[in-house]
Amino acid sequence: MSGRAPERVLANFRPRPSDLEATIRRLAIDPDNVRWRSQAYETHAEKRQGERDIFDDMMFDVLRTGYLAGDIEPGSRPGEWKAKMCKAMRGRREIGVITIVINMQKLFVKTVEWEDLR
Repeated sequence: MSGRAPERVLANFRPRPSDLEATIRRLAIDPDNVRWRSQAYETHAEKRQGERDIFDDMMFDVLRTGYLAGDIEPGSRPGEWKAKMCKAMRGRREIGVITIVINMQKLFVKTVEWEDLR
């Protein structure tokens, strides 16, 4: 025996899709919880919104009432989770909003996109 405590292995925590979807919907109710613009520069999401005619109200509708599509991926920093919320818009194709959930307290919209027709 070396006298040292055994090393503990931390399990990889990944939120359940239904829990992360509920968190995104809850956080998106308050626009102060969502970052997609900057006063200093044009963000990637803003640029894509302009190119793709996806407006703020559409983006918020997807975040508030859409469904989580695809896999949940770890973000680039601890406590971050990357996910895509999708929703079919009336008379249009489906919109995807790729968002980073930060410490289950804030959302950062990475980009918005029209989903390919299947």
